[in-house]
Amino acid sequence: MATSDPRHRFGQESEMRAEQFLLAKGYRILDRNVRTPLGELDLVAEDQGVVVFVEVKGRATEAFGGALLAVDHRKRVKLTKLATQYLAQRHWSDKACRFDVVLVQGKPSEGGGIEHLQNAFDVGEHGGF
Repeated sequence: MATSDPRHRFGQESEMRAEQFLLAKGYRILDRNVRTPLGELDLVAEDQGVVVFVEVKGRATEAFGGALLAVDHRKRVKLTKLATQYLAQRHWSDKACRFDVVLVQGKPSEGGGIEHLQNAFDVGEHGGF
């Protein structure tokens, strides 16, 4: 779905770049933009048998820090709840999972890069699973 809002368009482009980056690393994309009343999972992927919940953050500049700073405690709690719901709906309680963060900075034409933080946070610290 195309949008004329530059911020929304940048977010969509960032998610597409993150997806292509993960595909090139051998990930298999299971779902995109999974929306629920609780919120949205940007990407759900599979990496060597592990279900990976990927939060994508697009940043026009480096002013806000790296991938680790892009997802605060409140967002981590929310992602944990969303992931728990996702797994339960699919009866995947036996699947190993983790959370990755992909930070897309700038545009490729401007030398923008991608920072990928695998296993960005521990699920146990948020009471999930």
